[in-house]
Amino acid sequence: MLLSKKAVIELHYLPNIQFFSKLLLYPNIYLEQHENYRKGSYRNRAYIVGSNGRHRLSIPLQKGKNEQQNVCEVNIAYEEPWVNQHWQAIQSAYGNAPFFEFYVDAIQPLFENPGPKLLAFNQNLFNVLLRLIPIEVTIRYTEAYQHELPSKTTDLRDKILPKHLGKANDPYFKPVRYPQVFQEKHGFLANLSILDLLFCTGPQTIEYLEKSIIHP
Repeated sequence: MLLSKKAVIELHYLPNIQFFSKLLLYPNIYLEQHENYRKGSYRNRAYIVGSNGRHRLSIPLQKGKNEQQNVCEVNIAYEEPWVNQHWQAIQSAYGNAPFFEFYVDAIQPLFENPGPKLLAFNQNLFNVLLRLIPIEVTIRYTEAYQHELPSKTTDLRDKILPKHLGKANDPYFKPVRYPQVFQEKHGFLANLSILDLLFCTGPQTIEYLEKSIIHP
């Protein structure tokens, strides 16, 4: 049985497969919105696969002490044309994927006007992804930051990090192989953005997510 039915986790940019597996493992997810921003995380970073292999998408942020800012106040920087670069990379990577055409119209408009705030952009993307992947989960946002969570709530904050990419650091998650674009060239690349699984497997996305879970 689950140790708890609730979990708290920070919101990521185009979250990876490991993140989405938690939405199946815990029926109640609280997204942390009162934390301080942390560098080197998935909050402004995602990974896809392109013709040259694993490709990082990183949202630039306005210069300042982001590490000490509430994540709600972290501003996106637009000095560089990152929006077009990210969307072109996604389109180039998955334009020929089996299910790209079924989901692109729901996702592309969000890249036309991301807005000033990182958290709000991540929220908008996450809400669309939840509509495309109909997971039965209750999503709420935290009302205040708690260093110590109640005993029946699992703390997943900063447990899924880029530095763990490719490492088995999660006892409840195992990467499951599925058909990928460029697989013949680069082999299977595990735990990319959920976009990779969605565009490649479509309606089978939840099935692969379920297979990736190691139940306690």
